[in-house]
Amino acid sequence: QVQLVESGGGLVQAGGSLRLSCAASGRTFSMYHMGWFRQNPGKERDFVAAVSWSGSSTYYADSVKGRFTIVRDNLKNTVYLQMNSLKPEDTEVYYCAADDSRSWFSGNYYANGMNYEHWGQGTQVTVSS
Repeated sequence: QVQLVESGGGLVQAGGSLRLSCAASGRTFSMYHMGWFRQNPGKERDFVAAVSWSGSSTYYADSVKGRFTIVRDNLKNTVYLQMNSLKPEDTEVYYCAADDSRSWFSGNYYANGMNYEHWGQGTQVTVSS
């Protein structure tokens, strides 16, 4: 069973930065494709970024491209989301997700939340103007 635990959320002023972490259990973390999504209450969960099992391939939503960076450390079983130049509209609950199907990595495929089997509990990010 894969367990994901996010951390690093908080309150930050517009233009500031935060780094989210997602720690995963399981000995085969290095085989998981990982993603970050975000959601506000009553709204759909939106894709933010995804990274392949090796870290060599990444994919971003247009809304965060150039501001957010997804990286992973397979030795630490952790994936990170570095968020710079934050805007008030980035205020949401951020979730990490894992796919252990060992499929070929495709950005478009992993931008769809239905293609992940495991989810964390979320961490709140609030950006003040």
